[in-house]
Amino acid sequence: MELRKFILYVVKIIFLTCLLALILDQTYTYVFLNSKHRGKIEDVYNSQAEKYDVVILGSSRANNHFVAPMFEERGLKTYNYGMNGANLFEASLMLKLMIERKYQIKNIILETDVNLCFDRNSEGVSAKFLPYILNSSTIKNHFLNNSDFKYIYYIPFYRYIKNETKIGFRETFFTAIHKRGGNLDKNGYLALLETSNTGMKNNISNLNPLPHNKYYEEIKDICKKNNINFIAVMTPMCENTLGMNYFDKVKKAYPEIHNYENVVVEDRYFSSCGHMNDNGSRLFTARILKDFFNK
Repeated sequence: MELRKFILYVVKIIFLTCLLALILDQTYTYVFLNSKHRGKIEDVYNSQAEKYDVVILGSSRANNHFVAPMFEERGLKTYNYGMNGANLFEASLMLKLMIERKYQIKNIILETDVNLCFDRNSEGVSAKFLPYILNSSTIKNHFLNNSDFKYIYYIPFYRYIKNETKIGFRETFFTAIHKRGGNLDKNGYLALLETSNTGMKNNISNLNPLPHNKYYEEIKDICKKNNINFIAVMTPMCENTLGMNYFDKVKKAYPEIHNYENVVVEDRYFSSCGHMNDNGSRLFTARILKDFFNK
């Protein structure tokens, strides 16, 4: 009798735990599905049929280096969808979502250099797509080959627990109260204002671009199928970087990528060795506008 009560008690605990997980999962997901102005991913997912002359994709080296308002001054409707820490996995998924939402895009500028070394997701960034995975076949299919896909997709609330720092209670709360994320200002461009007195050294000697990066090829193929002018660009690093022949390796493997790594080199134009400050980014963006949009 006592054993039966114990088993019944355990069954009730399991049932209530599963029910609570399901309720929390649906509650968190509802919040993210009704958000638009918290971050770049939410902004795209919950939008429709935007029109852009220029969309910028990539990592922080896109986010910090392409001054979107300078494009706007030229009459080019532009948004910088670069995301700190992103790999090409996330850039490809962002573009897929834009196409799914009937975006009309004339030009894609893709920052692609050191991110060519990886064909995996960046957990910290890709986590922000997960609130929508049950509602989007595009996101589901993009994550399908990830090792933990089954846990994320089939276990209620697992994805929120695993990625608590990115899509947990704090982020869900700010999303629920519609607190606008700062990364949406300046058309998505994040300016770095200070020049660091230290850290102006970098070593990329051990990096090698993959000979066939799946997600780079996806982006290129999507642009071709949708008549989008594809501009792939390598962006600057400080002059004290070791292993700068990495950019030559990229150019050899991907001849279509434009090499701008030495357009800006002086330390005074950098916030860190791999990221220009606002002054450097403006010099760089001016060159991009001159070379590709000087009509």
